[in-house]
Amino acid sequence: MPAIEVGRLCVKIYGREAGRKCVIVDIIDENFVLITGPKNLTGVRRRRANIDHIEPLDKKIDISKGASDEEVMDALTKEGLVQFMQERIKPAPAI
Repeated sequence: MPAIEVGRLCVKIYGREAGRKCVIVDIIDENFVLITGPKNLTGVRRRRANIDHIEPLDKKIDISKGASDEEVMDALTKEGLVQFMQERIKPAPAI
């Protein structure tokens, strides 16, 4: 499994945004990270998320810690990942 790090692309697996992709913007502590979609791209607003509620993907973008939504959007555009981020993943059913 890829490491939890700033710039790592993830999928939310729990909550109302389950199945949507997001980017880790900051690491708060060993249990929580700050994520963003950005909201106008994926529908995931900037928020604190439990690391157990996200699944890291193998892709990573180059952003600084605490990057704004505009900086994240610019990095996604530069890497050509805008279309990839808009695709939704069907979450597995909860057991």
